Amino acid sequence: MRKDLPGPTARERAPSTSPRSAIDAFLADLEARAVPRSDARRGRLVFALDATMSRQPTWDRACAIQSEMFDAAGSIGGLSVQLVFFRGYRECKASRWQDDAAGLARLMSRVECRGGYTQIARVLAHVLKEAGRAPVDAAVLVGDACEEPADRLCALAGELGVRGIPLFLFHEGADPVAARAFTEMARLSGGACVPFDRESADQLRDLLRAVAVYAAGGSAALLDHAGGSAAGRRLIAQMKTKT
Repeated sequence: MRKDLPGPTARERAPSTSPRSAIDAFLADLEARAVPRSDARRGRLVFALDATMSRQPTWDRACAIQSEMFDAAGSIGGLSVQLVFFRGYRECKASRWQDDAAGLARLMSRVECRGGYTQIARVLAHVLKEAGRAPVDAAVLVGDACEEPADRLCALAGELGVRGIPLFLFHEGADPVAARAFTEMARLSGGACVPFDRESADQLRDLLRAVAVYAAGGSAALLDHAGGSAAGRRLIAQMKTKT
């Protein structure tokens, strides 16, 4: 791991599917405007995980299936992934960028989940900082709770949207506070929020593959992938077109 991310401000520490016809209409509109990414670089994806205690089962599952993100993106141009996680008391860390599944798996295997509050604002601020250094194509956040002021999170998500960085939130469980916050963050960033449960490993696998395809090849690649992927169509149904 590289280093801790900057701590939250005092304010940030304060407690605090679409019908088939709609999907088809969105796909038709996206197909009319979609273009492949114009540069030849590898796609860059920030992969953020809530590593508080309640997340251990899904962390283990994500460790087991993360390699498929690289597989899905490999034929399109490749993928670089940066792991970000938060846990415990104000601990939020980011790894170096990884160009292969084995490197990311090694990093994830060293992390143990610990009790603590969410630190989503720090994750989003970090994505914006990384994007200031080099392009970031998408960000993923897998979590089950939101214990921070929603207005602050939405403001940061809006900044991601302005920079063309969609945020894909995978919401585990049924916490209504997290569901509302995640859905609004996805909307403001031009990404998508998708619920899943602890039994749906296949669903999480397919969704992560779809996001990797988008990061590696843009909206045109995701549109092509969606033709054979229910997960891809589900994401496209929520996304704004990235131009």
